[in-house]
Amino acid sequence: MAKTAAISRKELVQTVLKSPLHFLAFGFGSGLSPKAPGTMGTLAAIPLYLLLVQLPFAYYVLVLVVAIVVGIWLCGESARLLGVHDHGGIVWDEFVGFWLTMLIAPAGWVWVVVGFALFRLFDIWKPWPIRIIDRKVEGGLGIMLDDILAGIYALVVLQALAFIAGNWLH
Repeated sequence: MAKTAAISRKELVQTVLKSPLHFLAFGFGSGLSPKAPGTMGTLAAIPLYLLLVQLPFAYYVLVLVVAIVVGIWLCGESARLLGVHDHGGIVWDEFVGFWLTMLIAPAGWVWVVVGFALFRLFDIWKPWPIRIIDRKVEGGLGIMLDDILAGIYALVVLQALAFIAGNWLH
């Protein structure tokens, strides 16, 4: 479960804006939102998704895998330096979870909005086993893994909705 740091808000903003590591972990600063940083981080992931989706599928997958591997280190290191496991402002995991949700999504803004809503639903709700993983797995892997699973759940539901709508895999 996301927590906040013992440092002041002003110190946090300065730390994030001065450190490339924290700036990236905080989703290019989107995680600094005082309200709903996870939602703001997911919203900030949409423009990058719109660029990613232009790539050939194999490159999209490659970027996603790299984002996951780098994210495990990035989120873990940012949390360690802040002294708070899964600080609420660390939203790189939301970026990756959303990109995973949208991996094979049909084209169009409706599907971006539905994918966004589904990912946020599963990330907040944390159905089994996501909640257990969120509480038990430490470090960068724990920070990333619950959002990866939320992204997979959202991807499956999104595909079911696309199938029902007659848009199976585009």
